[in-house]
Order: sequence, then C-alpha cells, then structure tokens
Amino acid sequence: MNKYMKLVNNLAEDNLVTNAGGPFGACVVKNGRVIGKASNHVLDYNDPTAHAEILAIREASKYINSHDLTGCELYTSCYPCPMCLSAIIWANIKVVHYGNTKEDADNIGFRDDFIYDYIASLENNPQGNETLKLENIDRETTIEAFEKFNLKEDKIIY
Repeated sequence: MNKYMKLVNNLAEDNLVTNAGGPFGACVVKNGRVIGKASNHVLDYNDPTAHAEILAIREASKYINSHDLTGCELYTSCYPCPMCLSAIIWANIKVVHYGNTKEDADNIGFRDDFIYDYIASLENNPQGNETLKLENIDRETTIEAFEKFNLKEDKIIY
C-alpha cells in the first residue's frame, strides 16, 4: 500500500473510534514530505466545512506560509466532495490520489451527488431551485469595491 494512502486510511479509521467526523482522512505532500494531514472533524468542531481535505490544506498552507500549494499533491481516503474539490483547485493542487469512490461514499450515506446535481441544475436556472435560492441584490453598491480593487496597482489575485 502507498505510504501516504496508508496514512490517510489510518486517519479515517481513527474516526471510527473518536467519532470526530466521518471516516475520512487526507494529507498534502510536497517533495515527498507530508506538510498537512487531517481527519474529518465535522462533528467534533460543529463545522460542516471541517472535512479532512480542507483541514489538511489549511495545515499545509500554514506550514509553508502561503495560500498557493503549487507543486503539492493531495492524498485522500475518498473522492473529494464538491466543496473539497473547489478548495483543492483554489489551492493550485494539480494531483489528487483517492481511495474510495463517490459511489462508495453514497453507499454509506454521504450525499455528495445531491450537491453535484444542484450545481448541474444551475446551468438551466442560475437563480437556483428549491435546494438553494440565489438572489442578486444591491449590485450597484457591491460592485464599487470590485471596481476599486480593479484599479489597485498592488492587487493580488489568487
């Protein structure tokens, strides 16, 4: 077994005992070194964003003191959910190694397909549906900060 997959599997199995969250583990590796690792802590932290991948990315970013994880790879015990996929992309991680599939997650009760279906439905209805309504309001005010940002000479776009 791959040593990083063994690590994330152990993190996932730890949660079977601790009940800190679902049976998920993840780690971020750069140049053969683990720079961030975590298990799921949704229940322990009362935080729906405390997925293993998110927490591992946070730890890795803190470790290298950068939001940019270019050159890193992520190992995870399961195919990442839509939130985690987004975080992985924002972090500039280009390679993800995963164990269990999203179908495996669905088989034990994790509802990622529900979110994928919602995202797909936005193509036909950008304002959302009964799952989540998206309402555009007060753009004439909020756009001003964007316009000011666009004029900044020292802006940082990530």
